Amino acid sequence: MKPQSPQRQLAVFLAKYDPAIAALAKKARAKMQKLLPGAVEMVYDNYNALVIGFGTTDRSSEALFSIVLYPRYVGLCFLFGAKLHDPHKLLKGAGKRVRWIRLEDAAVLDKPAVQELIAAALESAATPLDETSPNRLVIRSISAKQRPRRPAR
Repeated sequence: MKPQSPQRQLAVFLAKYDPAIAALAKKARAKMQKLLPGAVEMVYDNYNALVIGFGTTDRSSEALFSIVLYPRYVGLCFLFGAKLHDPHKLLKGAGKRVRWIRLEDAAVLDKPAVQELIAAALESAATPLDETSPNRLVIRSISAKQRPRRPAR
């Protein structure tokens, strides 16, 4: 049997979610791909959530952003968000490193204040994006045991 392509695997992961959540994640991913030419996308189908990370290399430690899907919402994580200047107080979270924004719709990514945060995160990257490289999709992990991907009815 021929192994599935990373694109097909991601489609299978997304299909586990409510169609509205999956559609929002697809739109957010498309916007992030346009904003981050040359990024490596790293997919983690974890116990709690599906995570699509965006980094300058395929090293997870160098990921800058991630789209995180939960059964009821989608978030955009800034993996070094605690260091970012956030004058509009958009970033949520109190951890030592990660901050996030809840995506009510993909248009949130078009807001100037969010664009400023994305630009600041890119400027602080240890390794800059190679905009001449094509974006790559890499499936990094698939958890054998997972929480339900759709809300309980």
